[in-house]
Amino acid sequence: MKRILVVDDEPSITTLLKYNLEKEDFSVDVAYDGVEAVELATSQPYDFIILDLMLPKLSGFDVTKKLRAEKIATPILMLTAKDDVVDKIIGLEIGADDYLTKPFSPRELVARIRAVERRMTPYVDDSSKKAQLHDKLTERIKVGDLTAYPDSYRILKHGQELALTKKEFELLIYFMRRMNRIIDRDELMLALWQDDNYYQSRTVDIHISHLREKIEDNPKNPKYLLTVRGFGYKFQEPVNNEKEA
Repeated sequence: MKRILVVDDEPSITTLLKYNLEKEDFSVDVAYDGVEAVELATSQPYDFIILDLMLPKLSGFDVTKKLRAEKIATPILMLTAKDDVVDKIIGLEIGADDYLTKPFSPRELVARIRAVERRMTPYVDDSSKKAQLHDKLTERIKVGDLTAYPDSYRILKHGQELALTKKEFELLIYFMRRMNRIIDRDELMLALWQDDNYYQSRTVDIHISHLREKIEDNPKNPKYLLTVRGFGYKFQEPVNNEKEA
């Protein structure tokens, strides 16, 4: 049973969400302020966090910052009463994975969560597909000092695990599977944000910047993830320039 943490200071909303999520066979815990949310999310594992932006004690922004600082990569969907692009951009910059503006349909919320489940747990119905799934789940992608395990959402650098958000991980895997190919923003938006019509092209740049901070030795002089001006981005094996004169 998947575990979800719902964080909102309005009992009517938490009651509604808890009711609808439990109908879908999720186990639901509830927190009513930012401090309680951090305590719960850092003391036990969750598969998803639904987080209101406007909270007592700590805002949704502050909660997200603290969880990401603790290397907790649980997908976070932010809820807000504001239809403000700036808030959405800030939420993405600090590590949120998705966004819903109040009022929203509980069915849409459940659909977004199910979409994450489908990406993480491929469907199999016979022995042949199970064999294919086993191959996929044991997949390893290695580029330079980076090793990715797509099935378990793990990225290692020099053998040390990196704390990536879900979108950062998906972005990196997308690049690693398309080595040396120039990929423009439109392709990335279509591939990774196809269901989120509020995202803008700056979203890609924000995620690229955060990804570089985590995978590059020097983000200002990237060796893996390069910008090809006027075209897009390219992921490559780092070039060893030590022998150059």
